[in-house]
Amino acid sequence: MEDYNVSLAEMLMPAADISEQISLAGTEASGTGNMKLMLNGAITLGTLDGANVEIHDAVGDDNIFIFGLKTPEVMELQKKGYNPMEYMYNNETLKSAVEFIQAGVNGKSFGEISSSLMNVDQYMALADFADYQKAQKLSAQAYQDKERFAKMSLMNISGAGIFSADRSIMDYANNIWHTQPVKFKEEAPKTSKKSAPMTKEEKKPAKKSTAKKVEKKAEPKKEAKKETPKKAEPKKSAKKTTKKSK
Repeated sequence: MEDYNVSLAEMLMPAADISEQISLAGTEASGTGNMKLMLNGAITLGTLDGANVEIHDAVGDDNIFIFGLKTPEVMELQKKGYNPMEYMYNNETLKSAVEFIQAGVNGKSFGEISSSLMNVDQYMALADFADYQKAQKLSAQAYQDKERFAKMSLMNISGAGIFSADRSIMDYANNIWHTQPVKFKEEAPKTSKKSAPMTKEEKKPAKKSTAKKVEKKAEPKKEAKKETPKKAEPKKSAKKTTKKSK
């Protein structure tokens, strides 16, 4: 795919039925593309390389299409001396495919590719070709059985939890960092009293009052009258009373 990016992946991965991961066993670092495809229900068709090994462990033999040489077999073949031409001439379909690449299409030849496959074949594509053909046929047969294929897809989705960040961090903590988990006390959630639901009458917006507001003018304060002090009246002298003697 040209200009492959995250935006394009967001459209392709949910629509994929088969996830082809065909690197030579033992040559590729584990990527995340096959994990994303697995999470979206695509069934892996690939070699036992990188994260394909973990996918195989998670879903089992019945829910994945594995083909090709395993890592020990690759190393053994390299020691003996790998001859790609031997595989080419022992498989008529493979021979026709390589010759077609060499001849080219519409006057355009791909001689460099065919020459590399026949003389070097660093990633042992010709050695894995026959097994790849078988895996393709098996996947096509499984796709024809809708119920079986749907089950395989669901098994891949349910098994994708192994690739969660929580599981990965726990493995790092246990096997690499050798750290102990720290537990935090969880605070009890605050409970709030639920208010009674509003009635229809209460939900209605309040009507604006049409009555005019009458503002009362503040009356001026009356000054208290000053009282003038009364003049003191002169005291009357008491009359002397004499008792008449008989």
